[in-house]
Amino acid sequence: MPKATRPQATLDGASCARRDAALARAFELLGRPWTGLVLGTLSDGPASFRELTRTVEGISDSMLSSRLAALTTAGLVTRTVDEGPPLSATYELTDAGRALLPALEQISRWAEEHLPTLQPQHRQRRQPLPSHTR
Repeated sequence: MPKATRPQATLDGASCARRDAALARAFELLGRPWTGLVLGTLSDGPASFRELTRTVEGISDSMLSSRLAALTTAGLVTRTVDEGPPLSATYELTDAGRALLPALEQISRWAEEHLPTLQPQHRQRRQPLPSHTR
């Protein structure tokens, strides 16, 4: 039985350029090391900085701080400060961050099926998304 195909929409040059630019922006942010793991960890709910450093194994404090700042600036994560004492901050996905999770799940599935396994020296740095995002 032949596979059903969707008719291809014809895009004009401006539409293609907008889509290309949007995809480039997305991968500029999401392609950075650790970003997917931080988003996947926050998909379980709000977490403090310390909880994130313990959960995202191998990430340094400075790298985690950098990733959280970028995700906050992009509107995917919110940072809530509790003046305490003690002073603490909690990070949580925004609606936009939660809307991204199904796409990350699809990319993860695609990679499992179509990309070869990375060599051992690379695996230590880039670990797969947590199972809850698959």
